[in-house]
Amino acid sequence: MRYQGREVDVEGRVRLVMESALTARDRVGVQDFVLLENYNSEATFIENLRRRFGENLIYTYIGSVLVSVNPYKELEIYSKQQMERYRGVSFYEISPHIYAVSDNTYRAMRTERKDQCILISGESGAGKTEASKKILLYYAVTCPTNDHMATLGDRLLQSNPVLEAFGNAKTLRNDNSSRFGKYMDVQFDFKGAPVGGHILNYLLEKSRVVHQNHGERNFHIFYQLLDGGDNDLLITLDLERNPQNYNYLGNCPRLSSVSDKNNWKVVMKALSVIGFTEEEVQKLLNIIASVLHLGNTQFGEREEGETYITTETQITNLAKLLGVDGSALREALTHKKLTAKGEEMISPLDFEQAVSARDALAKAVYGRTFTWLVEKINHSLALKEEIYHSGKGCSVIGLLDIYGFEVLQHNSFEQFCINYCNEKLQQLFIELTLRSEQEEYETEGIAWETVQYFDNKIICDLIEEKHKGIISILDEECLRPGETCDVSFLEKLEDTLGGHPHFVTHKLANGKTRRVMSREEFRLLHYAGEVNYNVNGFLDKNNDLLNRNLKEVMCQSDNQILSHCFRREEVIGQKRPEMAATQFKNSLTKLMEILMSKEPSYVRCIKPNDAKQPGRFDEVLVRHQVKYLGLMENLRVRRAGFAYRRRFEAFLQRYKPLCPETWPNWHGRLADGVSALVNHLGYKAEEYKLGRSKIFIRFPKTLFTTEDALEAKKPDIALTLQTSWRGYRERAKYQRIRRAVIVIQSGWRGMKARRRAKRRRQAAELIRRFIKGFIYRHEEYCPENEYFLDHVRYSFLKNLSKNLPKSVLDKNWPKPPPSLDEASEHLRRMHMRNMVTKYCRRVQPEWKKQMMQKVVASEIFKDQKDSYPQGVGRLFLDSRLEREQINLKVIQTLANDKVQYGVSVIKHDRRGFKPRSRQLLLTNTFAVLVDRTKTKQRIDYTTLRGISVSSLSDGMFVLHLPNEDNKQKGDLVLHCNHVIELVTKLAMMASKVNHVNISPGSIRFAMARGKEGIIDFVRGSELKVTKGKRGHLLVTAPRINST
Repeated sequence: MRYQGREVDVEGRVRLVMESALTARDRVGVQDFVLLENYNSEATFIENLRRRFGENLIYTYIGSVLVSVNPYKELEIYSKQQMERYRGVSFYEISPHIYAVSDNTYRAMRTERKDQCILISGESGAGKTEASKKILLYYAVTCPTNDHMATLGDRLLQSNPVLEAFGNAKTLRNDNSSRFGKYMDVQFDFKGAPVGGHILNYLLEKSRVVHQNHGERNFHIFYQLLDGGDNDLLITLDLERNPQNYNYLGNCPRLSSVSDKNNWKVVMKALSVIGFTEEEVQKLLNIIASVLHLGNTQFGEREEGETYITTETQITNLAKLLGVDGSALREALTHKKLTAKGEEMISPLDFEQAVSARDALAKAVYGRTFTWLVEKINHSLALKEEIYHSGKGCSVIGLLDIYGFEVLQHNSFEQFCINYCNEKLQQLFIELTLRSEQEEYETEGIAWETVQYFDNKIICDLIEEKHKGIISILDEECLRPGETCDVSFLEKLEDTLGGHPHFVTHKLANGKTRRVMSREEFRLLHYAGEVNYNVNGFLDKNNDLLNRNLKEVMCQSDNQILSHCFRREEVIGQKRPEMAATQFKNSLTKLMEILMSKEPSYVRCIKPNDAKQPGRFDEVLVRHQVKYLGLMENLRVRRAGFAYRRRFEAFLQRYKPLCPETWPNWHGRLADGVSALVNHLGYKAEEYKLGRSKIFIRFPKTLFTTEDALEAKKPDIALTLQTSWRGYRERAKYQRIRRAVIVIQSGWRGMKARRRAKRRRQAAELIRRFIKGFIYRHEEYCPENEYFLDHVRYSFLKNLSKNLPKSVLDKNWPKPPPSLDEASEHLRRMHMRNMVTKYCRRVQPEWKKQMMQKVVASEIFKDQKDSYPQGVGRLFLDSRLEREQINLKVIQTLANDKVQYGVSVIKHDRRGFKPRSRQLLLTNTFAVLVDRTKTKQRIDYTTLRGISVSSLSDGMFVLHLPNEDNKQKGDLVLHCNHVIELVTKLAMMASKVNHVNISPGSIRFAMARGKEGIIDFVRGSELKVTKGKRGHLLVTAPRINST
């Protein structure tokens, strides 16, 4: 078992322990605001929120309510593994998460068979839409499914990008702000699998179609069509790519955070998944394009005041896209039809009325098309069987994603409706929360304590009360004959509601308030704070009327979508349609009825800053949202009784180590165990209550003290567990080893005995065969002697493998048996050849060259010259002269003939035998004798007749040259310290190996003019070269010690 916010294994399932976060509360705060000691302090509330936000802990509970702070960045907490972690786990046993709320709602629906709903609220940009996406994704991934249900899941998920494209827009606060309210029912069968869905939409902001504030955009679909649609489509729709060419698209055509082109592809794919046909998609895009063309329709005014259309091209395009008659549309945009005493009259519109009629048509077309789009999605999501809301084995989870309380710089009719909606939701929230608390107390048998809270029913009545409420007064003013305007509506409000404590106008306010209110505003004191509403446009927006003749034109459209949206009954009937505010009030009443019939769960979304920057926490902005979301009110209601409650088994399981009576196990009644535990911990009577199945702790301090005691006890618990575990482990290990030893011993003894008997049988058989083979060893190979002979051969080959010669010089070879003589000789030759081959392969090129030269030297000098052993024992160098020692002029004289070998020599003159230092350079075709910078003599190898050396240890040698011509100088008499090396290289280069003469006593050589010279060689103590008797050259060679 692991604590510190990690996993704990309870009944075989991996869970997260909620209380584990208490141990880190100083750093990251508490994960349930109910556990705050000073729960009445708004500063403490916000500081706890800030701490958790700083640690990327964006979710916090207020009891069963989830507070979510938008991180404005991707967090690694939404993977499939995270879904599995939260699946099927008790709500309070895990850290706060949107998946915990989703799973708790789903399991409550399954176990209690009662419809559920999740209410998501918060201001624009707080993350409501993303929260609803995460909930739908959780159900799509974790719920049981088949092929049909997988398709339904895809349609549920794909409905989001479609509704976002047509119902979301960029505002000053949010790049993807939902401009409508959405309630979605997800239907589940008795197995818990999603089988259907249904969407209700509320109060689409139609005014955005024709006007946007500076820095805001129209609905996304317009920009996606222009940026992502292909050229052929735009040509068909008569559109251009530049959004600034269209009056309805404002002055903010592009967003850095949004790719309209990519989103267009997503929307088109989503429409296909949901089930839209290509024809329906084309009709839908025709309508979207027609709205843009409507915005570019311009009017002129003649002198007599009659209005006419100046952009005939736009009318032609409009008629084609809307599928209506062009002349009828032109007439309807510039004239209105009036009915008086049963007679119809056509009256021309002035310029302002024509513009208003055009904008009204654009809003009506877009708004009704959006309603049709939702109906189409509902048809795609609907159950095939007609069981929606019938209760026949079908349970529902509702998902309400609706605009939060809005307080803008300029608040109008839309903000009035939005804030009215939030007042109703707050009223429902407080009522259901109190009812839930009271039911839990009654179930557990604990006395209910009255909770003081602000009841906003007085505000709801102020807005919706019949005949006296703001909506009734607004409708009455719209229907009143005569001249009516927004100011007269404000005056009527002052007359009717003048004394109401939550209603203020400039006329009714005190001097201080008048300075911050205009004369066209009224102020409502909402539960979340004061809001000033400007009455300009209230009557027009509430009327939301379309001229009768425009309706008649649209009813005749051959666009199936528009003909569905504009019914003939609407033109024929004389009944005036309900006003916009009344329609909204009625739909809100139905929504409240739907929510009251379900068990609610709540998600409160908070925006940490207006700049949409990750990691930034704007305390003023957050405090404002905490106030208007009613979070402090919610906390006070939740804390009115007890701050902490847990089932007996969960409480006892966690804290039983703190009491000797309950540790390690309690075997009695759970209530008795909890009672013994709290008595041991010293709980006072006012600090807790024991219900029928739960313990209720009043103060967080009591829980924190208990948690700190558990933290202090954990080392002792760990030591006890370690000791017990180690003892158990070692005992179990010993028993396993003992059993294993017995098994191994028995098996080993049996195996040894069987092996011994087998070896004896084999040995006896082997001996018999061997003896018989020895007896028949001289016979031909036969069954009687085959084993013996094979053994003899095997023994010889095995012995041979161990005693093979290691070098080519080793001639030893084991003696073979008579039957293997021939084979042995073959093997010997093969082995010798193999060793020679390996040796030759190992010889490097330079050593091969050395050996070739040494072999030639051996052929020439071995056993014939005394200095041979010393000379051949040294390395033969490539040259005895460095390149720098050879004069550059000599090298240039040689031109392309490269010097292969060079050595210093002493030349003895033919006359007087005077010694002179020279260099002898050998090339591939000739040798040259060099005196410093001059070439003294060139000796072509082809003319060289022979080489003579003595048999002593001197370095004298004679190069015999041709002497047919008296002009020839005669043979060369040279002395070299490396005579063996020099003569060998010269003989090889000149191919004169067989022309080397070794004389034991004297050498005769030719001199100039046909004369002959003689060199006498004698042994002495040291090397001397002198002129001897009779003009001979006497060379004394030192004796070489043979040792």
